[in-house]
Formats: sequence, C-alpha cells, structure tokens
Amino acid sequence: MSGVSPPRAGDLKWGADGLIPGVVQDARTGQVLMVAYLNRESYAATLDSGYAHFWSRSRQELWFKGATSGATLEVVTIRADCDADTLLITARPAGPACHRHTTTCFDDSPPGEGFGWLEQLWGVIASRAAERPAGSYTTRLLDGGVDLAGRKLMEEATEVLMAAKDHATGEADNRRVAEEMADLLYHLLVLAADREVTPSEMITVLEERFSS
Repeated sequence: MSGVSPPRAGDLKWGADGLIPGVVQDARTGQVLMVAYLNRESYAATLDSGYAHFWSRSRQELWFKGATSGATLEVVTIRADCDADTLLITARPAGPACHRHTTTCFDDSPPGEGFGWLEQLWGVIASRAAERPAGSYTTRLLDGGVDLAGRKLMEEATEVLMAAKDHATGEADNRRVAEEMADLLYHLLVLAADREVTPSEMITVLEERFSS
C-alpha cells in the first residue's frame, strides 16, 4: 500500500451486522469498479496481505477477491468517509472486477486512459515543492525557478517533436513517443508547481473552452 495510513478498525463505524461497505476505485483510471462488504476479519486480511478481501454475505465466509479468477485487487489506499461508516479503496485490478467479466460492476465500458493516476504524480510534485527534499530531481528543478523548469520544458517539447517526426517515418515506435510525451507532461506539471498554478485551473480553462 501507499504511504497513506489506512484507518484503524477501532475508528470505523461497523454496522449492526458487523459489516462496512467498501467502494473500490481503480487507482489508475479513477473508475469505480465495485462495491462489497468487509468485516473485521476481511479488513485485517486486506491490511496484512495488501490485496482486497471481503465478507460474502450470501456465503457467510471470507472472500479473497480473485482467488479463483485471478482478478485480484492490489490495494493502494484505504480511506474512510467523513462518518467513518464507508471505505474508499483504491486498487490496481489484475483483471475484470465484475463477475460478468466486465471492467466494472456498473457498466461494460472499456477501461479509461489512466488520467486518474496523474493525481498521484501531482501529489508528489506538490509535496516536493513544499518540502524540497535534498537529492530529488524535482527539487532541483524547482530550486532553479522558472528559468530552469521552463528551459527543461522547452527541451522536452523539442524532443517530443523529433520523436513524432521519427514516428511518422517509421524510425520510432509508440513507446519512444510515449516516453518523450511523458517527460513533457511531467516537466509541465513541475513548471505549474513552480508558478503555483494547479492542474484544476488548467482543467477549468479546458472545460470553458470546450463548452463555448
């Protein structure tokens, strides 16, 4: 699991039946995958193993998600809601979350593009901006201010263009272009952190332009 500490069992409000609902969300795409119930035994098993365990209300037994199908849920974070009576579990699914062999239990849409994971990247960059730990590349960029961060962004943009041109002539594959674009995106977020411009501000602008 990530460095975010899960709530202690004693701090949760278990139902009269000893259960608490758990909403499972894909840590990468942000999609809600399923809802299931946990008791203290399955919650402890989840914390101990790092993989989602639930309590089957129909079978009245502990249920390790993916034990037979292989479609396990590797837990990234566990958070409680404001009333501490519902859990939000972010996880990395190893396969379809639903017994119908669909991505989620709510629809059969294809998986998303992974934008939800950018929240984690932004969280790391924002943390570096606030704490400036020594030895971090992000810290070095931020300490260099807009000149260094901006220059690196321009360099990465040029490399994206070169990779795209090579791709157009068959000299580069999708992986190389994706790597260069990933570097560009990372450096854009670092420059945003340096200027204290949040991704939500950028998204707001995109929404306004899209709706106009």
